[in-house]
Amino acid sequence: MRPVLRWTRWLLMACAVLLLGYCGFVLADTWVFQRAEDRRLESLVAAQAQKAPSVSPASLSPAANGGLIGRVDVPRLGISAIVMEGTGAFILRRAVGHIRGTALPGQRGNIGISGHRDTFLRPLRRIETGDMILLTTMTGEYRYRVLATSIVAPDDVGVLDAGEGEILTLVTCYPFYFVGPAPNRFIVRAERVS
Repeated sequence: MRPVLRWTRWLLMACAVLLLGYCGFVLADTWVFQRAEDRRLESLVAAQAQKAPSVSPASLSPAANGGLIGRVDVPRLGISAIVMEGTGAFILRRAVGHIRGTALPGQRGNIGISGHRDTFLRPLRRIETGDMILLTTMTGEYRYRVLATSIVAPDDVGVLDAGEGEILTLVTCYPFYFVGPAPNRFIVRAERVS
């Protein structure tokens, strides 16, 4: 019986080391990705500022910039995350994602941005009406004031309807401390201010 216990102990230790190594890799990969994309965004903003008179909308599309949309910041909560095009698992592990089919910053309509509740968007649990959200892109900085928060079912896509004006909708899973796939979505709705 002792050899079985000894081998079981070593197997469990090896699994623990592998899991910790994977967690370390994910955290390091995300940190490196965020820093690299933040530097790339700053250089694109600087380059765009130098050639502002000849701005081509096609050159500012996410496809032309490797999927980079910009950076979202909520200063009061300390949130700062790169926004990439799409909401696939690989993208949401490294950044927050622009929901395809929704408006892009600077366009009329509803800009949908999604992120995991256990990474970049965890501080959203403390967001309040009136908080400012900044969205920095190659075309400039857009400011949004939080209007409301709500909790909806995962299939309630009505929160992404275009509506009037320029709206920003942040989406993450809810409850924030739920273990496993969360049953609801936490929605933050904000409108653009000049």
